[in-house]
Amino acid sequence: MLPVVAIVGRPNVGKSTLFNRLTRTRDALISAFPGMTRDRKYGEVSMDSRRFIIVDTGGITDEADDVGKLITQQALQAMDDADKILFVIDGRAGITPEDRAIADTLRRKGKPLVLVVNKTEGLDPSLSTVDAYELGLGTPIAIAAVHGSGISNLLTELFPEPNTISDDDAEKGIKLAIVGRPNVGKSTLTNRMLGEERVIVHDSPGTTRDSIFIPLERFDKHYTLIDTAGIRKRKKVSETPEKFSVVKTLQAIENSNVVLYVIDARLGVSEQDLKLLGFVLECGKALVLAINKWDGMSEEDRDHAKATIDRHLDFVRFARVHYISALHGSGVGNLFDSVNEAYESAIKKLSTPMLTRLLELAQETHQPPLVHGRRVKLRYAHPGGHNPPCIVIHGNQLHALPESYRKFLAHFYARKLDMHGTPVLIEFKTNENPYRKKPG
Repeated sequence: MLPVVAIVGRPNVGKSTLFNRLTRTRDALISAFPGMTRDRKYGEVSMDSRRFIIVDTGGITDEADDVGKLITQQALQAMDDADKILFVIDGRAGITPEDRAIADTLRRKGKPLVLVVNKTEGLDPSLSTVDAYELGLGTPIAIAAVHGSGISNLLTELFPEPNTISDDDAEKGIKLAIVGRPNVGKSTLTNRMLGEERVIVHDSPGTTRDSIFIPLERFDKHYTLIDTAGIRKRKKVSETPEKFSVVKTLQAIENSNVVLYVIDARLGVSEQDLKLLGFVLECGKALVLAINKWDGMSEEDRDHAKATIDRHLDFVRFARVHYISALHGSGVGNLFDSVNEAYESAIKKLSTPMLTRLLELAQETHQPPLVHGRRVKLRYAHPGGHNPPCIVIHGNQLHALPESYRKFLAHFYARKLDMHGTPVLIEFKTNENPYRKKPG
């Protein structure tokens, strides 16, 4: 198992910048707005012959509002789960009362830690750490996370000896993005799937701003759950942090293996849902639909909701639909079966002989149309890729095939190959006649 290191500190001291520097990614949102990071965010560090899991946390603060308290609780939980802690302070601001309060908490935790003085670019290294000694947490390490200076010293202090762990120990498994509009229960569902309060749940829409990556093992299968920010209509997105969140959600969809799309049963399918699902379809992602907040609805309301959902979501009918209650847990366990099925369908290996035999059977079932008195001829098929599965069909006059026949072939292949939860792409390639005279 890789050791786990948590980054803690008050808001806006550069924790997310350090996270991105160590993971060599831009996974954590960075902004001049304090409080951009709200949940725990996980990443893997592989640098200077050292490998470990790094956890970015929200700023620990004594703010009285509900969300501020939840952010602090998440950071405290990260301390408990970590093997070691990086306590980050701002080298330009000096020691603040919040820093002292966090230091007292860390002393009570008794976890191994490294005191990090950030934002020391342009400062004398020996002078920039003087104030930090008064916290009584050992020798501080001066860094400038934005430029990368001091990172090697930090890693050496954190792990004096290199640790070599094979790639087999860091299996990532299925990347599952949990997507939907704000306040439909994505974070509640994430916590239910994890079996613990890992991400912040609050009644106000937009509580989740970043995409939260969380490893999970269930029945010997590995997953990475990605809890994303809800995307509202463009005209309602005005705050700069929320604009960042929209981009991170779209990136999470692109980087996932399977998308678990959550819809509020009481609100039904909105135009924004259709746009987001259209983006999922454009990316060719495997898809599972979760209709949440199904508990407490009357039979009449349920029947109406099902009819509405079936009518609006006909274009993604390849996806399994589950009616669940994330709050109470009903139906949540079945989601994993559909996620596994969708992933296996998306990466299924196909062969040319099998696809060609099914193409012949499809033409026997439903013949292609006539064009100028001649039947469109579909000759053979071969695999063109997977995730999503792509089938390339060769023949003559394929430009004349209507879209309805393309859809028929996609549904036919999906049914015969027992594929569920993934779109099947069909590409046509017309065979050129070598004896036909070219114009000009």
